[in-house]
Amino acid sequence: MTLLNKSYFLTSICAILFSTSSIMAQEKIEKYIVEKGETVTQIAKKFNVTPYDIYKLNPDAQSGLKPNSVLLIPKAKAKNNDTALRTTAKSTSKTHVVLAKETLFGIEKKYNVTDEELKKANPDLVKYGLQIGQVLNIPSKGSAKKTTVVNNKPVFHTVLPKETKYSIAKQYGISIEELERKNPDIVSNLTVGYELLIKGQRPENKATSTDVETKKTDAKLSIAEIIESPTFVNYTIKSKETFYSLSKQFGLSQQELTVLNPILVNGVQEGMIIKVPTQSNQVVTNSVKQNVVLTKPSSNDKKTLVLLLPFNVEKMDPATSLTVDKLNEDKFLNMTLDFYSGAMMAIDSAKQIGVNVDVKVFDSNESKSTSNVSTIFNNTTLLNTDAVIGPFYQSNVEKTANILKENNVPVISPLSKDDANPIPNLYQSIISNSDLKTGMFNFLNAKQGNIIAVIDKKKETIRKYILENQKDVKIAPLTATGGVNIEGFKAQLVKDKMNYVILETANTAMIKYTIKAMLDVMATYQVQLVILESNDTLDTDDIYFENLTKLHLMYPSVTRENNSPEALLFMQSYRNKNKVNPSTFAIRGFDVTFDTLMRLSQGKSYQETAEMMVTEQIESKFDYQKNKEGNFVNNGFYILYYDTDLTVKEAK
Repeated sequence: MTLLNKSYFLTSICAILFSTSSIMAQEKIEKYIVEKGETVTQIAKKFNVTPYDIYKLNPDAQSGLKPNSVLLIPKAKAKNNDTALRTTAKSTSKTHVVLAKETLFGIEKKYNVTDEELKKANPDLVKYGLQIGQVLNIPSKGSAKKTTVVNNKPVFHTVLPKETKYSIAKQYGISIEELERKNPDIVSNLTVGYELLIKGQRPENKATSTDVETKKTDAKLSIAEIIESPTFVNYTIKSKETFYSLSKQFGLSQQELTVLNPILVNGVQEGMIIKVPTQSNQVVTNSVKQNVVLTKPSSNDKKTLVLLLPFNVEKMDPATSLTVDKLNEDKFLNMTLDFYSGAMMAIDSAKQIGVNVDVKVFDSNESKSTSNVSTIFNNTTLLNTDAVIGPFYQSNVEKTANILKENNVPVISPLSKDDANPIPNLYQSIISNSDLKTGMFNFLNAKQGNIIAVIDKKKETIRKYILENQKDVKIAPLTATGGVNIEGFKAQLVKDKMNYVILETANTAMIKYTIKAMLDVMATYQVQLVILESNDTLDTDDIYFENLTKLHLMYPSVTRENNSPEALLFMQSYRNKNKVNPSTFAIRGFDVTFDTLMRLSQGKSYQETAEMMVTEQIESKFDYQKNKEGNFVNNGFYILYYDTDLTVKEAK
């Protein structure tokens, strides 16, 4: 630490100590030592005060709480007296108690006051932001009118993906006609990124739809080693968004988001306007990706799609007829034919809605280490195809991508979960097992629960992974014989938050003991069972399914159960055409092929759609991200859980 930093650090400490002594001299204050995992909201509830009261005495708490740090807590009586004093002093004004999910804009609209008036009447708003439970002084209507005439600052709204004129007009309580009158450029088309004028007059130098520029700021994060020289934009939090979805969308952790936006310490609330960087040194292709439903082509240009599927016809004995029994014995060919049947349905469906495509199907004639892709692409006309799906084996997919790399033809790996070598035109359409595991931990960490891992001695790989990469996870103690130490496990549980118990064992006895221990404490603790990958032991008769539903067994999955009308229509159409229900590989063939065709028909390159769009098909999500190695990987997956009604649902 330099002398300058030491001086600054000492000055800051002195300022905090002086402020603390002054406050404690005026109010009855309690000191509270923060326990691991506690939040300001939980502590406020414990002392019958509001989070705002705590932030007022402890400004640094807005950046997060650290275990064993000391908080100053006002006594509830002192808080009530403070409220009464403020109410008496402003007897001519109204007051408003801030509720969950309320925003400054909503409150200002409710009482017909401007942002400047409200902040002038409540100086703490500028310093601490809007907090749940805060008592606001509302200026009188007369003063509101007077100030409005003098200070008529314009209010703008930046159009986000999937927003409509109707949703924006409804948000601000105006009509679509008024919105269009103030913004003539949007009459024919509403453009993402356009800055809409909501109130006041647009300055002459304000950007329009033909001149939308990203606003820049000199603000620097204290976590500069994570984000360097950021450019910021405002983002309005939408319904059902969570820390997890925001973290994934902007490539920032919950802590990084909170440092940027202290208002998030109380949690994510609809309508909040937060600051997010448009660039960071993390591998983020696009700071805001559109979640789109691709149902219609926006371009009629004819595209060429090549399918490389391992029928392996050359390896068949021409003297032997292909019977059903032999087909069933050849699982690899069976899988290939299922994938092909799904792909053909996707091609038919795409053509029916107007996709102009020429599809060429080739036998890749492959094994794990050999294929005939080089022979296929000796035909130079195929080197300029628009996209290739296949082959199946990772080594053969990579060989294909290398052949087509100079022409930047996207090659989509349809089935492999292997980690890929760095090839810029290669797209891994299934998330790898390692990324799936990391995604599950990111989800759990975003939930701010207490995570305990029950790991048997045969799972040393996962134990090592957790010790090295997930240091906040507690590992349950084992007995001398290798079983779970029940009393030690129970001692690791935490009240007033969800306890996520990760089960990493195939041992039936260990599973049953863990489940019984969790069921026994459900009256006192919140518990949920979690697995990181498929566990066949849980599907045996030794484990009661009802217990798994009681514990809401949660797990990551590359596919989901989809009962939407579109999915049911696909199932019915497939049965009508093939006389059987579609297998996993048939659905996969449809999803990958239909997604590829729709991306090709958007008037953009496949790479551009990968950088801009997140899509969902029958069972799969496609959220391509460019990794640090340089190729694109699909980060689309689902967090699913067993519900007590015996159905599988998606966790939010």
